Amino acid sequence: MLATSLTTNMFAGIVLVAINPYCDVHLYGNEMIWAYKGQQIGQLDPHIYAISEDAYSEMKTLGRNQSIIVSGESGAGKTVSAKYAMRYFATVAGNEQETAIERRILSTNPIMEALGNAKTIRNDNSSRFGKYVELEFDKQQNIAGAHICTYLLEKSRVVFQASNERNYHIFYQLCAVRDMPEMQHLHLKHPDEFRFTRLGKAPEIDNVDDSETFYEMSEGLFNLGISEDQQLFLFSVLAAILHMGNIEFVEERNDSCSISSEDEHLVIAAKLLGLEVSQLAKWLCHKTLKARNETVVMSLRIKDASAGLEAFVKHIYASLFLWVVKLLNSALTNGKNDAVNFIGILDIYGFEMFEENSFEQFCINYANEKLQQQFNQHVFKLEQAEYIKEQIKWSFIDFTDNQPCIDLIEKKMGIIDLLDEQCRMNRGTDENWVQILYSQLTDSQHFQKPKTGSDQFVIVHYADKVSYRCHGFIAKNLDAVNESHINLLKSSSFEFFPDVLNAKIDLEKRNAKKLELA
Repeated sequence: MLATSLTTNMFAGIVLVAINPYCDVHLYGNEMIWAYKGQQIGQLDPHIYAISEDAYSEMKTLGRNQSIIVSGESGAGKTVSAKYAMRYFATVAGNEQETAIERRILSTNPIMEALGNAKTIRNDNSSRFGKYVELEFDKQQNIAGAHICTYLLEKSRVVFQASNERNYHIFYQLCAVRDMPEMQHLHLKHPDEFRFTRLGKAPEIDNVDDSETFYEMSEGLFNLGISEDQQLFLFSVLAAILHMGNIEFVEERNDSCSISSEDEHLVIAAKLLGLEVSQLAKWLCHKTLKARNETVVMSLRIKDASAGLEAFVKHIYASLFLWVVKLLNSALTNGKNDAVNFIGILDIYGFEMFEENSFEQFCINYANEKLQQQFNQHVFKLEQAEYIKEQIKWSFIDFTDNQPCIDLIEKKMGIIDLLDEQCRMNRGTDENWVQILYSQLTDSQHFQKPKTGSDQFVIVHYADKVSYRCHGFIAKNLDAVNESHINLLKSSSFEFFPDVLNAKIDLEKRNAKKLELA
């Protein structure tokens, strides 16, 4: 069975190529971990444990930090492979009995999946963010701690899901346990009752019990020392997001709008966020403008108020996500500062191409172009250079270098540069931006203007051609939030909100410090 099952894996130089079997195979238990422990790469069949052991052995022998990059298209099994690598290190770098720090590291998986994974049309458990986990080791090569960095959280999923897709798992998990006594105050219902969880018309996943995964996530929170008050706050804010999606705006004269003070979801959301009902209603329908030495309160049209609410809840969710990451990082340190080496594991979502592709797919595919360049560098360029150096007879492998595509995206006056330039303009629009792309980039072999549709552009990526619709690129790149909404959250009666709002700044400082030390 071992030989048959592992035919889906193969080595290409230092790269493990693994094909997702889309079924459970008994190849990842502790007996397999100890089989690969101490074995040089190539002595046993190709396996994620072989790659993990090679990294661990290199770190021990040479004292050099290591990294494992897990890449591939959406649904290829990247997240599962990353979890198996983490399990390997937690097993071989711990004592015979699992210590607290290893248990905590493994407990982060159900939490991060609940908050950062969702069902897509290609994958029932798709990671909608990038994750880099740095496992820290002491002088005895035992795990001394860990640190998590996250990238590119798909915030738009909080307010919109395509057909047959879901919002983040955590929302459905909370709805599944809504009848628990400690959840009664959240006033949750079936996911079909909330706008933000019914858009994809796929509230359930085959063979997945959302209540069961909630208990796994909750157990992980307790294992990591997240207090009951912090958990209740987390669940309250998540429930408030669902209720905010059901708030109804009423059109008024002079293109303004209002919200009824009796709106059920407004009242519940305000309570769950620790805000006054009147203040939440006011600032969802108004914004402030600074003119010279005075501040003017301006009424919003329904369209603008609705867009503002969506930007508000996306900001809340992203801040909450980073706050949880910050809590996890605090729990993953042993406080001794005795780490001397690390092994990093990068798990970032893979190349994506849907019927309609927007800013999120552009960012994801750009990141994957960079990963593909790393693959080319290690598998082709470095291997062939080594053959030349050792004067080995071989046939030159002609491969496609994707540097021209990366240049198209990131060079001066490339796609990103032109997008940033349009964002700096007072009247910059998506339509103007795409017309500028047409006029300046059509000479590139990796850029195409579609035959139909003036709001789209095509990039010839390493994997395939992808057509992107320009709508929303400028707004998403600016990532603007009404300042009045931020000030509103600062007035919350909940003590945790200041930490939530500062989580991004705190994590950026921590990551910058770690990068400087590295």
